[in-house]
Amino acid sequence: MSWYDEFVGRVRLPEPIMVTAGQALPGRLEPLVVPDKHYVSGHSLKPPFPAGTQLAVVAMGCFWGAEQGYWELDGVYSTAVGYAGGFTPNPTYEEACSGRTGHTEAVLVAFDPQVIDYAAILKQFWENHDPTQGMRQGNDRGTQYRSAIYTFDDHQREVAEATRAGYQERLTAAGFGEITTEIAALPDLSAFFYAEGYHQQYLAKNPGGYCPDHGTGVSCAIGLGA
Repeated sequence: MSWYDEFVGRVRLPEPIMVTAGQALPGRLEPLVVPDKHYVSGHSLKPPFPAGTQLAVVAMGCFWGAEQGYWELDGVYSTAVGYAGGFTPNPTYEEACSGRTGHTEAVLVAFDPQVIDYAAILKQFWENHDPTQGMRQGNDRGTQYRSAIYTFDDHQREVAEATRAGYQERLTAAGFGEITTEIAALPDLSAFFYAEGYHQQYLAKNPGGYCPDHGTGVSCAIGLGA
């Protein structure tokens, strides 16, 4: 446990408050400019992806390290970072970090379900952050750092809910609190807004960059097919 976690355990800081749709920044119609290709794999950063590719969107704190964890998995075709779960269209990083867009720092994962299934995508999610921390991850505080799974269909929602329940049992046994992870539907990929080009695959471009480990150390046993 870090000094910050110990401090928060002793002194309860006020929880960051979610902005409402009426309070959110207006954003813009034009998407932010991003590269055509993934910096690591050379694959497309945006659709169209190969036939049969499935998509997942998750948020687990700072998106730099979260994205790296996914592009290293077998069966993942491409990854990208962006903003999801809020109100402001095509926000900038500064706007998202202001807490006035409602978005999380999110990761888009394009994967081959013949190699890695959705449950395994969520295993990576659960094990590599602390989903009990509310509107923060470690020293990073704000609504943009909240834990979230954004689902594209009923099947993904069912798997998300089932894995959350299973992981809660393991966390409780290990002495952790209640999972605060938001599970919400995305209508389609247009509700995921790509972040600026310099954020894409940031840790591959900046190997010494900020990449804290907020995992609980509790494993997630997943036997669900996806």
